[in-house]
Amino acid sequence: MNVTGTTVPDSAERPEPSRRATLWSLAVLLVGTAVLYLWNLSANGWANSFYTAAIQAGSQSWKAWFFGSSDMANSITVDKPPASLWIPGIVVRVFGLNSWTVLVPEALMGVASVLLLYVITRRLFGHWAGIGAGAVLALTPVAAMMFRFDNPEALLILLMIAACGALLTAIETGRLRWMIAAGVAIGFGFLAKQLEVMLIVPAMVIVYFVAAPGSWKRRVGHLFAALGSLIVGAGWWVFAVTLWPASSRPYIGGSPNNSILELTLGYNGLGRLSGDEEGSVVPGKGIREQTGRLAEAGFGGGAGGGPGGGGGMWGETGFWRMFDSEQGGQIAWLIPAAVITLVGALVVLGRAPRADGRRAYLLLFAGWLVSMAGTFSYMAGIFHSYYTAALAPAIGAVVAGSVAILWPQREKLWIRAVFAVTTWGTAGWGFTLLARSSEFLPWLRWVVLVGGVVAGALLLVGGVSARQRRLAVGAAAGAILVGLAGPTAYTLDTVATAKDGSIISAGPQTGGPGGPGGHGPGGGHRGGMPGGQMSPGQMPGGGPPGTSGGGPPGTSGGGPPGMSGGGEFGAMGGGGLLSSSEPTEKLTALLREDADDYTWIAAAIGSNEASGYQIATGYSVMPIGGFNGTDPSPTLAEFKQLVVDGKIHYFIGGGGGGFGSREGTASEITDWVESTFTSTTVDGATLYDLSGDTD
Repeated sequence: MNVTGTTVPDSAERPEPSRRATLWSLAVLLVGTAVLYLWNLSANGWANSFYTAAIQAGSQSWKAWFFGSSDMANSITVDKPPASLWIPGIVVRVFGLNSWTVLVPEALMGVASVLLLYVITRRLFGHWAGIGAGAVLALTPVAAMMFRFDNPEALLILLMIAACGALLTAIETGRLRWMIAAGVAIGFGFLAKQLEVMLIVPAMVIVYFVAAPGSWKRRVGHLFAALGSLIVGAGWWVFAVTLWPASSRPYIGGSPNNSILELTLGYNGLGRLSGDEEGSVVPGKGIREQTGRLAEAGFGGGAGGGPGGGGGMWGETGFWRMFDSEQGGQIAWLIPAAVITLVGALVVLGRAPRADGRRAYLLLFAGWLVSMAGTFSYMAGIFHSYYTAALAPAIGAVVAGSVAILWPQREKLWIRAVFAVTTWGTAGWGFTLLARSSEFLPWLRWVVLVGGVVAGALLLVGGVSARQRRLAVGAAAGAILVGLAGPTAYTLDTVATAKDGSIISAGPQTGGPGGPGGHGPGGGHRGGMPGGQMSPGQMPGGGPPGTSGGGPPGTSGGGPPGMSGGGEFGAMGGGGLLSSSEPTEKLTALLREDADDYTWIAAAIGSNEASGYQIATGYSVMPIGGFNGTDPSPTLAEFKQLVVDGKIHYFIGGGGGGFGSREGTASEITDWVESTFTSTTVDGATLYDLSGDTD
């Protein structure tokens, strides 16, 4: 016990390996993680071109870097704060734009996350528990996928782990500076993905108040100090954006009224919970109303999902959401093991002092898991399976910490029963998940099931004699292999499969065509629509040159009939809501002609539609309407003035870049351009030269 009263396990209770074994096993963990995350990384191409275009913009313009603008000319930002773009933006500025410079920083954040979780766990439970926690995080399929992608998840996960590590250190030492550090980490997590990071704050507050040393007044004071540092960590950027004159900064993407506070509380806040995300799909309409329109268009989904299991475009909500065919193989392999072992470990720690560091650790990460999984399970708004990557550190921590507490007391029959039930449950659940992808390594599920039955039985009969201890160690090793076999196979499949687009999922395809995974429409090279539906530009068949998806002429990237040029969900000659445009060399060369004479070499509806052209040419392409094509940026009057001023060279037509492109300013601009200028077709893309005279 240290001077603050926090109980730290004595080293005699947790025999440590030799220094040589420690260094070698840690090296295997970290080097293995690095190889896993860097291997075949360039296969992901530009990954999420929506963010890659913003990284490119930030590498050329410090103003775009600060605000997170989609284009170098700062017309509009991405629909998140920019923190996750800052590090890759600097790397690209130094080394140039390519797939590696965009994605390697994400992979290194993954390695750093594994290392940090190891360090935090080792302090309380020893080396092998740290290795276990890090290994579970590294081998979780959805986490491995997101550490190889340029979405905000990589930085978000790293900062959440850092915040929890700082809080646990504050509990151990009683020093205020660690609580301030925890608050700063949460604040910067807000600048990565806004309110998602706040889901772990209730657990942090409760655990610190319960377990920290000192009087309750002192603990409350420390919590308020952490709150202050959180506000500073996030607020400095929000304050700067709020005070910055709107006329000299980019439009705040995702907000109907150009407000970062509106973006925080609406589209990225309460709207995600209720499903009423005004402006996220069509101006003035929420996601619930739009799922019916998607169903009519052939993309599935009825009324928006809601509490109590209502189905919709974003899948079923309810208690079992984390275990369904959309999320189960992504994240849920070890959730049953975490729950069972946690209960056993808390029973063992039942008489521990209030300030016991081990219990604080378990309650903190269990609170993280429950709070975040519960929110994901019942949120009725926009939800993607890759969000669940944020659960991986909590699962790894709870499993590793709980097993470390239970293992020294395995001479007790009930402890051995806990291990046996955990192993059998994990093996049975792994068999179920693997059966969902029945064509993927069909033999593996039987190995997992049989191996789990045998290992669980051996753990149950293991005792205290030397022979029984050796048997128990061998059985434990078998149980670990059984538990990690499924997620490891899914992770390796994820690494071997190209991932790009706005909606992606890990592992092989599950269920019918278009389900999650990497071997079929909806889960491989192009991210799929939720609910097992194909995304625009993914339909089978070959499209004309210059398009990013197949399909017969008259459809947008191979989408359902009736979505031809100017449709809602895809884009003829380019990308669409979920995937980027892929211009040919001829089209790229044309757009580059006289590029230095214009602020924007082109404008297109929606950020993904614009992103491919911008990345290919290296010049600003205006994404009208932002990600969904629904933001009122620019207005028709503003667009006309920019054309008159000679700021924009081309308008790329036929783009349905967002759900709402038939309504709002995007539609008004499209109608005006089509009625005012003459079109020409270049490799399947429709161009309007705006440098000519207007009516």
